[in-house]
Order: sequence, then structure tokens, then C-alpha cells
Amino acid sequence: MLRIGYHVSVAKSIDLAFDRAAEMGCTAMQIFVSNPRGWEVKDIPEEDVGNFIGKSKTFDVDPVVAHMPYLPNLGSTGEATHKKTTETLDKTIRLCSELGIKYLVTHLGSHLGKGTETGIRNVIAAINQADGLGRVKLLLENTSGSTNSIGSTVEELAAIYDGVSGKVGFCLDTCHLFAAGYDIRKAETMDEIYGKVGMKNVNLFHLNDTKFDLGSHLDRHENIGKGFIGAEGIRKFLSHKGVKEKPMILETPENFPKELDLVRKLAGN
Repeated sequence: MLRIGYHVSVAKSIDLAFDRAAEMGCTAMQIFVSNPRGWEVKDIPEEDVGNFIGKSKTFDVDPVVAHMPYLPNLGSTGEATHKKTTETLDKTIRLCSELGIKYLVTHLGSHLGKGTETGIRNVIAAINQADGLGRVKLLLENTSGSTNSIGSTVEELAAIYDGVSGKVGFCLDTCHLFAAGYDIRKAETMDEIYGKVGMKNVNLFHLNDTKFDLGSHLDRHENIGKGFIGAEGIRKFLSHKGVKEKPMILETPENFPKELDLVRKLAGN
């Protein structure tokens, strides 16, 4: 069965994410475990943790994926930012472990004009300092290729993977891939991607259409079938070997059950 869902709100209590996901027809979901636009990672009340774990055993929503906040920058050279980034990463990994969440998606950040090689070294150093990655797998998310960003090419992703002794996986975003110039509608493109990062190392897809055409380097998500990848392009992507077997999270502008139904239809489910 296709495991698919949305990024879901954790408002009022983190365990309510399961109820919201089930109401939308999700069989997978992504959440934030802390404020996405802040540095502080607060402890979650013990009762809420217990309720979350209990619902994880009763709701057919699996996997549950967490996403890192936006402010941390794994690629930063600055000492203060590097310190805050690694502290936030460690605390977020700890919360995921407490909640039984097995995947944590992270953006790779910006090299801030210092060059891609420097940025990659900084990302590797930050990940190698992280505590708790044996309990939670960190998934590196590709980028669209905007100025100074890290991870827009599969070669950059592979270099980071090699530098951290393979203790991470990948979350590939279809909008970002397309914006970076990878025409995911073509089987040979997916063969190229898998050839660099390894099919088994891709643990998750962010399934998004895009508001701009191939190679735009603009990260602008669109609802499935309404963008430049299009419904037929998404269908072709889903037909590639080793795609439908991976869980998928939609981060589209409007979340509604009919969109999940459309994806299932395009996937032949």
C-alpha cells in the first residue's frame, strides 16, 4: 500500500496530529516537534509523549516523520551559528527518540558565499557531532539550487553521505529536484539519481508539484497536477522503479483528501 500523507499541525497537543492525519486520509505524516521558526526546543510534557506513543500503535499512520526547524544552518562556518545548530539538532533528535519517531528531515543550509566545498565540509562536521543518530535516522533533503544553497545536486548529497560514513538517508523533494534541473518524468533521470545516492538510501519523498518550469532554481510548491510537473508527470514519476515503495509526504499549498486520492489514482492504487 502507498504510504502517503501531509505535514500535519501539532497545535494544542502533539498527539492530536494523529487524529488530524487520519481525518484527512493520511497513512503517513510529517510534523514539527518544536517551533519551526525558532531556536528553542522545549521538552514535551510526559503525558503528551505517552498519548503520542499510544496513538502511534492504534492509528494506521506510519511512518511518522519529523522536520527540523528552519533557522539551523548545517552549512554555516560561523562559530555561534554552528553551536546553536548542533545543539538544536541534538535536542530535536532526542525528542524524536522519546516519541518513537524514526526519521528526521533536515535542510542542509547555506554556505553563505564560502563555496560549496566549504559548505559540504561544514554539514559533514555538524552531522558527525550529532548525538543519537543510532536511534533516529537523519534524512538529508535536496534543494532547488538557489544562491549559496547546499545539496541541489546528487553529487553533493552523495559527498555528504560518504563523509558521515553512511549514517544518514535522503528525503528527495520532487519540486526541488525539478527546479534544480532533474526531469523526474524520465526514467533515465531517476536511474541517474539512484545511481549516485543509492535507491536503498532514499527513505522518503516529498511529493510536490512546482509553480515554475524545469531548472528554475525556485522553491515554489504547487498542488499535485496544477504545476509544471503536472498530473501526467507525477504519474510517470510514480511509475519509476523504487518510487511507490517509499513513503511520501505532500507539502502542497492546500491540503485536502481529494489530493491524496489523486496521487493514489496516479500511482495505480
